[in-house]
Amino acid sequence: MKWSCEFARRMSSRPDLGPKPRLGYSDSRIKRAAELRADTAAIAALTRDPRAGAYVIGGEWIVMRKGSPLNEPLFTLSNAQALSTATETIFLGLLDGAPRFGHGMSPQAADTLKGRDDLHVTDLRSIAVQGLVAPDHLPPIAEAKAVLHWHARHRFCPNCGVATRLVSGGWRRDCPQCKAEHFPRTDPVVIMLAADRERCLLGRSPRFVPTMWSCLAGYVEPGESIEDAVRRETREEAGITCGRVAYFASQPWPFPTSLMIGCHAEALTHEIVVDREELEDARWFSRSEIETMLMRKHPEGLSTPPPVAIAHHIIRAWIEDEISFD
Repeated sequence: MKWSCEFARRMSSRPDLGPKPRLGYSDSRIKRAAELRADTAAIAALTRDPRAGAYVIGGEWIVMRKGSPLNEPLFTLSNAQALSTATETIFLGLLDGAPRFGHGMSPQAADTLKGRDDLHVTDLRSIAVQGLVAPDHLPPIAEAKAVLHWHARHRFCPNCGVATRLVSGGWRRDCPQCKAEHFPRTDPVVIMLAADRERCLLGRSPRFVPTMWSCLAGYVEPGESIEDAVRRETREEAGITCGRVAYFASQPWPFPTSLMIGCHAEALTHEIVVDREELEDARWFSRSEIETMLMRKHPEGLSTPPPVAIAHHIIRAWIEDEISFD
């Protein structure tokens, strides 16, 4: 078997599928400048920089200024503060030297802004899928949303229960009682396409829109490798045994704080046994059927996930023979 899994940044070898789209929430242009986080004076100076900008986030809601054709999600720090007092302010990094921050507010405060004619308040999935902002804004919004979500759920020390305080530009919370230091966490998730030479396995979650089928996915467990997680999840959810596993690409997934680890897997068996607690259904799809789904021309209206999701890219790579079984 020959495995080739480069996430090629090139024009498609299949003109009928169009140019390869950008993977959502990835390829951030921001330099995180982690060396500045512990420097309180430096962070304070950055907040006074006239080029500083902030993304305003209240739970699942992202606040933007209405625009045409694109909305503007970046506010000056003073304008962000005028919208609502910050629950937390997170230093995201520098974009061409200009400071970028995440400005947190309560979901209730974000809700109250929905009635304003000059603002558009909606969730990040809708922003990404509908292309409501310039693509370069998606990675820092994802960064801010994930870290602010972590803060909202870690205001008290899990070790002793005392209220913690934000430090290091929002990248740590310290407990004044037991001196424990708490850092934001990312949950690793494998997302994989099991396939043989001519067919691939897709599943349906009850949460999906009625026509969509996607790759199987699941959390990596403690003490488990990526390859073992791919094999275990495929076997548990669909009853399929897999052999070789090849890494494809990864994607930050801020719903709420996951890292999607994309893989292709060699299917060794073919009899599907669906775990109905995890999936609504699972089935094999031929190459020709997947092609029509990618092009939105399936006779039954079936579809794959949108290009913003790594599942779309994993499936498309298989169709374009970036992964081959020789």
